[in-house]
Amino acid sequence: MNSAARIEAFLEMMSAERGAAGNTLASYRRDLNDAAESVGDLARADGGEIRAYLESLAARGFARSSQARKLSALRQFFKFLYAEGIRADDPTSQLDSPRKERALPKIMSEAQAGRLIDRAAAEAGDENLPAGERLAALRLHALVEVLYATGLRVSELVSLPVTVAQRDERFFVVRGKGDKERMVPLSAKARAAMRAWMAARDAVPAHAGSRYLFPSTADAGYLPRQVFARDLKGLAARAGIPVAKVSPHVLRHAFASHLLQHGADLRAVQQLLGHSDISTTQIYTHVLEERLTRLVNEHHPLAD
Repeated sequence: MNSAARIEAFLEMMSAERGAAGNTLASYRRDLNDAAESVGDLARADGGEIRAYLESLAARGFARSSQARKLSALRQFFKFLYAEGIRADDPTSQLDSPRKERALPKIMSEAQAGRLIDRAAAEAGDENLPAGERLAALRLHALVEVLYATGLRVSELVSLPVTVAQRDERFFVVRGKGDKERMVPLSAKARAAMRAWMAARDAVPAHAGSRYLFPSTADAGYLPRQVFARDLKGLAARAGIPVAKVSPHVLRHAFASHLLQHGADLRAVQQLLGHSDISTTQIYTHVLEERLTRLVNEHHPLAD
């Protein structure tokens, strides 16, 4: 059995036994195929070959986080081969993970987030727009309001079921990474934006029967995240916000940072974002440090 067949067997195990999500399986496939192209017969590679491959990643311009992800995929693959008795050793056992760069997330200010949402609301409320542009404006307003109100991952946002809007409730359950469910709140403004979008959406025959809140003719049946990202950048430009500072992920970061700035607990933000490990949420500790410093400076009796 060649490496390609071993990789397929590994992916089948990850899907059947561990319930790995489609995006996770696709990521494993890309990383393992990349390694196989470099090494040759990946299933038979030794520690030196794997080390040489990992060292080549930096030369090819891969960030440390990407290098660490690829090594993690290789560890899982060789652990599978060992457990199946296909190999008697694990060539990744003596390899160290590259130290991850601790990059701070790009963050929008509250004023910028407010300006973005206000612009989206104004365009959605412009009845003089042509029908097609008005429909797109109503959809974009709903997307932006829901994203900033919930901090959803963009993949979670664009694939929301239509039942979220039909229930008109203050909370809804979303299925995130690893098929895990979590409850997220929905603000009154977000619910109102969704209602306006739903009224327009249901008037379009091609959309009315879709099970997705943001339907599309794309293969998946819902709005591609790349289309939302493009529309969001266009909205930012019209709102006078630097386009490079705006993306769906930046709005997710803004949701978390602004909550922490106003006193939210880090554990609560972890749950809302759907992070399985608190260490992932700790990229926002700089926000907590700023808040605590301000608290001491403003309220301590000996502060200047």
